Amino acid sequence: MENNTNQNSYAVPVAIVIAGALIAGALYFVSTQSKVTSGIQLPQAGSAAQERVDIRGVQADDHIIGNPNADLVIVEFSDTECPFCARFHTTMQQVMDEFGESGKVAWVYRNFPLTSLHSKAVPEAIALECAAELGGNDSFWEYTNMLYKNTPSNDGLDLAKLPEFAAAVGLDVDAFNTCRQDEKIAARVQEDFDEAVASGGQGTPYNVLLYKGQQIPVEGGLPYEDTNGNPGMKSIIEQVLAQ
Repeated sequence: MENNTNQNSYAVPVAIVIAGALIAGALYFVSTQSKVTSGIQLPQAGSAAQERVDIRGVQADDHIIGNPNADLVIVEFSDTECPFCARFHTTMQQVMDEFGESGKVAWVYRNFPLTSLHSKAVPEAIALECAAELGGNDSFWEYTNMLYKNTPSNDGLDLAKLPEFAAAVGLDVDAFNTCRQDEKIAARVQEDFDEAVASGGQGTPYNVLLYKGQQIPVEGGLPYEDTNGNPGMKSIIEQVLAQ
């Protein structure tokens, strides 16, 4: 997980920038009555972990794979230049391969560009939004998959590739380049970013599982399978669905 330690360059008020870092891979269940840990290590007291998160449910304009009315919706806040996010992108593809067809699990992608670490994360997030603006949900995911497949991470991607990716997924390059200057698109990225920070996100990938009225934060780029005694996304999903 990459940590958000200083976001002044992306118009986030200093008052809401949260210091410190959550333990990578920590999982905690949040409800009005109880907190279920199942032996998974929680952030220590005073670590700025919130007792409750509060993000939007599935929106009509969300970027989604799967059934919007799925029992479990995984909302991922991600940074395209974060290497942990690139690995987690593969994890989520595995999740949807196994759980998506049944309609029980859906995947929503939102932007969380950590500009103190990655100067290219915002223009890349804008590019993702323009793919959606011009080509709809399918083009968004085609473009996103291509970007994650090709970026070396940590600001290693040549931004001149962004229009090339647009052409490769069938978008009009001139319209794409015009879209990248649209303040409305930048505002969409900012909205996602602000939501992630306000709900307690301190690093990427930051995920919130929506299940039966609960919002369950899951921090870090977890693998699909359990590793070295630590839970992977598969077992976490199975645990949540069994509640």
